[in-house]
Amino acid sequence: MRKVFINEVGPRDGLQNIDIILNVDERFQLIQSLEKAGINSLEVGSFVNPTAVPAMDNTDVLLEKLINTNSNYSVLIPNIYGYEQAKNNKVKEVCLVLCATESMNKENINKSINETIVEFKKIIDMSKKDKIRTKIYISVAFKCPYEGLVSSEYIYTLTKEFLSYGISEVVIADTIGAGKPGQVKSLFRRLVKEFGSSKFSAHFHDTHLLALANVKAAMEEGINKFDSCIAGLGGCPFAPGSSGNLATEDLVSMLHKEGYVTGINEEMLHNSAKLAAQLTN
Repeated sequence: MRKVFINEVGPRDGLQNIDIILNVDERFQLIQSLEKAGINSLEVGSFVNPTAVPAMDNTDVLLEKLINTNSNYSVLIPNIYGYEQAKNNKVKEVCLVLCATESMNKENINKSINETIVEFKKIIDMSKKDKIRTKIYISVAFKCPYEGLVSSEYIYTLTKEFLSYGISEVVIADTIGAGKPGQVKSLFRRLVKEFGSSKFSAHFHDTHLLALANVKAAMEEGINKFDSCIAGLGGCPFAPGSSGNLATEDLVSMLHKEGYVTGINEEMLHNSAKLAAQLTN
């Protein structure tokens, strides 16, 4: 049976854009619950300005509590300063986010695309020396809330550039849930044909209830790694219309019904979803 790998982004992407801010102990409790359900790849926080994203403050304190050697913990970083914080906290994987339009990139990290690429290349070079895994999220890969439809040719160009730098993984991110299965298939078909499937994963939002259909479309083109978020929480605070991450429990349920293996216990996962709802309501 085919294995599908799930990266849980709830502790970061899910919590960063909700009204209730969880303390470190509550964030730790949620992560522990997800690990008990069998999830061993988790994005647990970010090293960003806490004024901009207060929910991610004290990620360094959280990391001190995370000692499960069977889990892969990653953090989002916006710049070299964030990278240094991640390195100092012994993080093994960092996540970079590049938005595919100038307007969205400026809104997200207050830099042009070219400025961002220059800084990210430096981070990738540093990470290779430090033996820290890096992955790049190409955000608003199908549509931008400010500039509309995004060219698949440009996504291909960005992907090719970052793979040439030695990035560990490229995540195609449908940040506002605007992608359709046909678009997803077409983009991944070209990327996989050119670069193979092992370097790619996908991140879908369920804004228009197409996230599961988009997962299926990506799988048909050979993709077997997906982000998801417990209880479908969150979204990007800088992208209007991004609410509604693909819920991990929905993704796992669909995959199991279709005969795929995830290594995740559905009953315990639903307990995690209940806990997430309790903590955030």
